[in-house]
Amino acid sequence: MNPRLERLHAYPFERLARLKAGAVPPANLPHIGMSIGEPQHTPPAFVLETLRANLDRLGSYPATAGLLELRSACARWLERRFGLPAGSVSEDSMVLPVNGTREALFAFVQAVVDPGGKKSRPSLPTVAATPGPTTLDPLDKKGRPSLPTVATAPGSTALDPLVLMPNPFYQIYEGAALLAGAEPYMLDTTAATGYTPDLDAVPEAVWRRCQVLFLCSPGNPTGAVLSLEYLRRALDLAERYDFVIAGDECYTELYLDEDAPPPGLLQACIAAGNDRFRRCVVFHSLSKRSSVPGLRSGFVAGDPEILKRFLLYRTYHGSAMPVPTQLASVAAWQEDSHAVENRRLYQEKFSRVLPILRPVMNVEKPAGAFYLWPDVGGDDERFTRELFARKNLTVLPGSYLARESAEARDGSGGHGTEARASSAGHGAVATGTPGVRFNPGAGRVRISLVASVQQCVEAAERIRDFLRQDWAG
Repeated sequence: MNPRLERLHAYPFERLARLKAGAVPPANLPHIGMSIGEPQHTPPAFVLETLRANLDRLGSYPATAGLLELRSACARWLERRFGLPAGSVSEDSMVLPVNGTREALFAFVQAVVDPGGKKSRPSLPTVAATPGPTTLDPLDKKGRPSLPTVATAPGSTALDPLVLMPNPFYQIYEGAALLAGAEPYMLDTTAATGYTPDLDAVPEAVWRRCQVLFLCSPGNPTGAVLSLEYLRRALDLAERYDFVIAGDECYTELYLDEDAPPPGLLQACIAAGNDRFRRCVVFHSLSKRSSVPGLRSGFVAGDPEILKRFLLYRTYHGSAMPVPTQLASVAAWQEDSHAVENRRLYQEKFSRVLPILRPVMNVEKPAGAFYLWPDVGGDDERFTRELFARKNLTVLPGSYLARESAEARDGSGGHGTEARASSAGHGAVATGTPGVRFNPGAGRVRISLVASVQQCVEAAERIRDFLRQDWAG
């Protein structure tokens, strides 16, 4: 078996199931699940009708490159949504359909990372290792040590390429990096950084080993939106240090201010004069935009030279999208009003839920996505288990979405931005106070507002009552 499989962490929901095991919630309260980011709004009828009307097309193998009709619908949507010049996204060379962004994000790293490439040359300086913790993750039944550094992680060396990603993060980023033979390098996103990765705090030695930078906007779980200026700064770094930016934009249609839609990476490229989207690929999905997570439909777009090689990889990977799914996707990408209504429902949830929760907990209104990321004032695992046991409500501990890192503390008792370290799982450790470990998700929970408006309101009332009556922090 591939020895790299041993380096994968348990998925957050596996850990959550173990955490809840043995807890008995009150039988008189129906369960409300708010841990998984699975949209539950009614799918658009016209999308389902298109799918059903084309089921007879299942009798033939689909092409990996997808139908020209689908690639064109995706290209035109990008131009509408981000105000790109007409025809700037070529459906012939700049778009590929994918079976949801999850599989695409993983496959992309396998295709792009070069474990023995020029960025692994020994002349580059390495990042100093910090002694890891001596305790074991109590939820890890294999008893594996928590968070080895680059210099000490089994099977890795200080010369391995790096894949940079926000911390907290979508766990696929980390797993993809590890199985591609790279090391994850986490960029802590805290209140001190505006919940965005501090690119200027990354040491030059790290940039020189970087092969992929993951950016997620709006962010999961924070909902933070990266500005156009931020994206242009990332583009400058990619040009200087020769790495690829993977823009995870699956939440880009979910935002709270109708007058301020989140900018996109390709939009930043056009603003910077990079009309070939050099070193950039974006990932989009219908799961969140159109509430069809089971359709498993999305697309990637960007640098045609990268996508040409990615298509070659996918041809062998065997990930072609069924034709009925493609045609249903064409209908979804060509129609925008259903996405507006979908977004309105999420906006209503935030407007109803936040007034209930703000008097009893430290919770902020995000700019986008459908998550709340509150500070629970105590241990996030204990909060999650006790909330389930007392109110039959499931949220996700924030520490499950992040990795410990070494970080210097500023004088205010917060977390300083100048020494954001990044071991995250198995990555390198940057400058920071030796031995100090910090998980940027600890003490927080992720609350997914994916249920109906009324269920979200009821859930907020249960959390409020729990905080007032049962939670001591």
